[in-house]
Amino acid sequence: MNSLTGRPASARVSALAEDLRLLVGRMKRRLREQGDHGDLTPSQVAVLLRIEKDGPATVSSLARAEGMRPQSMSSAIAALEAAGHVRGTPDPDDGRQTLMSLTDACRERIRAGRAARQDWLSRTITARLTPREQDELAAAVGLLKRLIDD
Repeated sequence: MNSLTGRPASARVSALAEDLRLLVGRMKRRLREQGDHGDLTPSQVAVLLRIEKDGPATVSSLARAEGMRPQSMSSAIAALEAAGHVRGTPDPDDGRQTLMSLTDACRERIRAGRAARQDWLSRTITARLTPREQDELAAAVGLLKRLIDD
């Protein structure tokens, strides 16, 4: 038994895991509200972030990376291309393939969205947490990093 909570350690850890999972979900939603994704679907956002992270890619490689059917990825790419977020260019190694990359306007939109989320979170931390609590949050962030780092 854990003397602080009166519960067995395994129940305490399970409750902590549930609280953390729910809190991370709420944090993701709040951050998503701060950045403008407009009318993009979650899968379209995932594709844009994949291209940003990994660089230009073919539709088929994007489908594999995102665990989507090639037809579904083709539809997502067509919508992103029509909206001016991505453009296709011939693959220099295989002219039969088309590499999809982000447009400059899309890169700016991603940058602005991140800046808006960063600004909201910074202002919220400053407004709602004392300097001591900010130190505690910094320590908690360190612990969270240990949970996810390999």
